[in-house]
This record gives sequence, C-alpha cells and structure tokens, in this order.
Amino acid sequence: MHILGASGSGTTTLGAAVAERLGHAHLDTDDFFWFPTEPKFEKIRPREERVALLGAALDRSGGWVLSGSLCGWGDVFIPRFDLVVFIYLPPDLRLARLARREVGRYGAEAIAPGGVHRAKYEAFMAWAAAYETSGVERNRTMHEQWLTALPCPVLRLTTVAPVTEHVEAILARLSSRA
Repeated sequence: MHILGASGSGTTTLGAAVAERLGHAHLDTDDFFWFPTEPKFEKIRPREERVALLGAALDRSGGWVLSGSLCGWGDVFIPRFDLVVFIYLPPDLRLARLARREVGRYGAEAIAPGGVHRAKYEAFMAWAAAYETSGVERNRTMHEQWLTALPCPVLRLTTVAPVTEHVEAILARLSSRA
C-alpha cells in the first residue's frame, strides 16, 4: 500500500498506524529520497540509489505500507501497489501542522526571525503552501494526474478525521476487495 498527499497531510502518521494495525513494515519515502543528515533534509540521494534502496526494503518486507510521495522518481514500484491512498487536507490545516512540526524539529528560537534555521523554514513553508497552485515538483496537479493513471484502486481520504477513523476506512476498503 502506498499513502501519499501534500506535506503536512499526515501520510507518515497514517502509514505508521495502518502498518501497525496490519502487522506490516512501515517505510517512508523521505528515508530513501534524502541522505541521513543533521539537520534533516539537506542532501538528496541520486535517483538510482534511492530506487535500489527502496526496492531492497520492499523485497525484505512481506507486507508493507509506504508513506510519502515517490511520483516522478519511483514509478517503477507502481506494479507492487495493491492500493494507493491519497490524503487531502485543507491548506490552512496542513500549514498549521507543518509550523508546529518545524518548531518541534528545530525549536522556536531557531526558526524565529533571526534564528539559525529561519531561511530554511521560510523556504520550506513557501514550498508547502504552493502545493495547491504552483508548478513545484510536488503539487496537487501532478498528484492528481499520477493518481488517474494508476492501474490499482485509489482511496481518497478528504475529510478531516482522526487517524483511527482513516485507518478504519482503509481497512474497510481492503476487506471489501477480499
């Protein structure tokens, strides 16, 4: 199963919850897309390396839930998907979540005006805000086009709901296919 959506929509949280419920491995595309650096998200892995790493991780896992977006670099994995879940959250809620997450990640002082990570924070938040309207590399238009071309079922979660409710919707969809 692959779960995707805009940054801040909850793909990682939902992916981990579904994986736990199913007893599957939880994998996140960020762990393959980015080199592990401190601070995080500083250096992108070459495409061939991330594809090889993700392929090996999927092969090691009997069942898995993959969260994040691999559109454009991981299309080779599409035949492995039994279900794709797209999460949509209104931009104001996503951006508020992201702002809280960045405070937790770097600290309020580090992202405040004059802070050591302020420029990175501003650039990231501008990128995330552009999801609905921009031609940035990961945007709603690109996700929608990608979703319509998939050969597997797609479940769209477009309501603001607790993670447990979304997990139940996914499990119901899976059981209806059995």
